[in-house]
Amino acid sequence: MHISYKPLWHTLIERNMRKEDLRLAAGLTTNMIANMGKEGKHISMDTLARICETLDCGIMDVIELASDEPSATGGNDNGKTERKNHRERH
Repeated sequence: MHISYKPLWHTLIERNMRKEDLRLAAGLTTNMIANMGKEGKHISMDTLARICETLDCGIMDVIELASDEPSATGGNDNGKTERKNHRERH
């Protein structure tokens, strides 16, 4: 399992924001944004909290756990289901 930032990229698209908009609004460095785009690179919990605060969203709107192994069906929908459930609760 590894941390995926796909939910963050989807959240930005939903809000019509670019990565650069997030970087400036949350006070992130270009290296932090670049690390989120690379598999296996992680950012600190403080940075994740800052992103959530900036976007006024929950952690499941920013990250998800993704399997390191491809599934037999060719995809993993667990993160999408968890994000949907999280949004319905808020």
